[in-house]
Amino acid sequence: MFIEPNISGERRGWIEVICGSMFSGKTEELIRRLKRARIANLKVEIFKPAIDTRYDENDVVSHDANSIPSTPVDNSQTILLLTEGVDVVGIDEAQFFDDQIIHVCEVLALRGVRVIVAGLDMDYMGKPFGQMPYLLSIADFITKLHAICMRCGNIANVSYRKSNEGGQVLLGEKETYEPRCRKCAHEKA
Repeated sequence: MFIEPNISGERRGWIEVICGSMFSGKTEELIRRLKRARIANLKVEIFKPAIDTRYDENDVVSHDANSIPSTPVDNSQTILLLTEGVDVVGIDEAQFFDDQIIHVCEVLALRGVRVIVAGLDMDYMGKPFGQMPYLLSIADFITKLHAICMRCGNIANVSYRKSNEGGQVLLGEKETYEPRCRKCAHEKA
């Protein structure tokens, strides 16, 4: 496949999506890519939904305790207001954002911004989660990560909820969720 070089000097943006189950390393990969962009002297801004206060109210923090400063926002449109002159935008926990997140990512990419989005592609019931299916459909690059099943050791793609609490959104960590493969997720207990 031949890719025409960009000889106009015009900056081209794109959308990268990192998805997978809980404990698969999505946030870790997001942080890695954003830190590399900073090493390259690019102007980077990171955002997360304000409702995600599990590890820190402001920083994006992985389960392995790696972190990067971020700006919590109540709605995705706010991201557009805070990204003037930015080269790279990171967005964590994209499944929790409103339906305007797709438009926001498109606008940023059209402005020449590299957009890196991380989020759960499926909820605990194995159903598409929030706006993630739409983000996956418009992404230029997709990275699907897998965890390890806590029951059998195979690759896991399901965020199994250990409690009987209802509702699609239930913030939690290892006490509430564990990664499971498809087979073990359907075997309760």
